[in-house]
Amino acid sequence: MRVFVTGVNGQLGHDVMAELKKRNHEGIGSDIAETYAGTDEISTMFYVKLDITDKEAVLQTIKTFNPDVIVHCAAWTAVDLAEDDDKKEIVHKVNAEGTKNIAEAAKAVDAKMVYISTDYVFDGQGERPWEPDDKNYAPLNVYGRSKLDGELAVSGTLEKYFIVRIAWVFGLNGKNFIKTMINVGKTHDKVRVVCDQIGTPTYTIDLARLLVDMIETDKYGYYHATNEGGYISWYDFCVEFYKQYGLTTKVEPVTTEEYGLSKAARPFNSRLDKSKLVEAGFTPLPTWQDAVSRYLKEAQL
Repeated sequence: MRVFVTGVNGQLGHDVMAELKKRNHEGIGSDIAETYAGTDEISTMFYVKLDITDKEAVLQTIKTFNPDVIVHCAAWTAVDLAEDDDKKEIVHKVNAEGTKNIAEAAKAVDAKMVYISTDYVFDGQGERPWEPDDKNYAPLNVYGRSKLDGELAVSGTLEKYFIVRIAWVFGLNGKNFIKTMINVGKTHDKVRVVCDQIGTPTYTIDLARLLVDMIETDKYGYYHATNEGGYISWYDFCVEFYKQYGLTTKVEPVTTEEYGLSKAARPFNSRLDKSKLVEAGFTPLPTWQDAVSRYLKEAQL
């Protein structure tokens, strides 16, 4: 199977390429940079520079490689920066228009498409876990709106698509909450972490395995995919990986209002219902506690 992957310089795109290689699928990686910039070279990877906002370039590139599947990991993910007036247009161009370009190219070559979305498409209110087929969208910030527009572009263009919503992502290839907080914890006696935003983390190595499982089927539709292990707060998450890492830094729980540093509004309820995965016959991701343990060994922070 030939698979074209966007955003391979990021956490998830990198791991999808590695998983494809492991299963002897042909992976073609792309990103906006001139060259690949991952933690390793993934020796069999073919890399092509691609600006997903360039409609003609996207169509030409996809037609040239004629993939069976496109896994679309490329996105603007700087949530707070997206709120700046001079960034809103480019955020929409990348996450919405760029995604539409990819979807139209997938249609042109009759490829399956995977679109990586987010819990931020919902308003984050209440305590009920969001179900994959919920349609009561009300994004709280620019990033969430742009990702929702991307979802609608995919579902409005294609029939053979997987829209997979994830949350609280961490992986080896790039920055993430664990890496940032461990570095902070090494130089501080105390850290403050919000305790009123509830969800579950997603380890990109585990997610990549699931995504490749998905593209080997035709079980299309909307899915939620985060690690198992129960719903937690960012505070709970930090306490656990500090413990596993062996840091004695005190973690102080604070409310979002008390923390008060974010430009973008954050959802309080990021609980994602993942039961549809099992119903469709897919193997759920391992627990987040187990994922943290494996990540800390691999990352060597």
